[in-house]
Amino acid sequence: MKVANTMQISAATEADTECLSVLLGEIEHYYGGEPVPGDPEQIRSALFSDRPVATVLLARDGDTVLGLASYTFLWPAAGAESSLYLKELYVRSNARRGGVARALMAELRSVATASGCSRIEWTADTDNPSALAFYKALGVEPKGGKVFYRSAL
Repeated sequence: MKVANTMQISAATEADTECLSVLLGEIEHYYGGEPVPGDPEQIRSALFSDRPVATVLLARDGDTVLGLASYTFLWPAAGAESSLYLKELYVRSNARRGGVARALMAELRSVATASGCSRIEWTADTDNPSALAFYKALGVEPKGGKVFYRSAL
């Protein structure tokens, strides 16, 4: 699918909860899990409560959602500065290679700049060569020196 020049990027709203649920199922499937939609109540709580934990940008062509970028802010970044942390960048399979990811990254850069951030940070799976190639094409090289940890609760 070639992405039309009419692509718009905007922050998701509570009205997008069902769409986000479907997208989360697609993301889970992309990473090898079962394509089970996300829980709408958890999505509402995480994104649209009094204390949201993330913001989601949606790329759309008309009424069709092409992809998303989920982010939050981290502090401290360098000194007392903050950074924008990209948690998930996802483009639906029929919209890949159409400029959606590049447009989402450009919008993230605008958000980070407007928010006074000193940088954008993210991780990528080492077994995702298309993502690694995309980030390299953006001119961003991987940073060494950190080890990723995860502790289940």
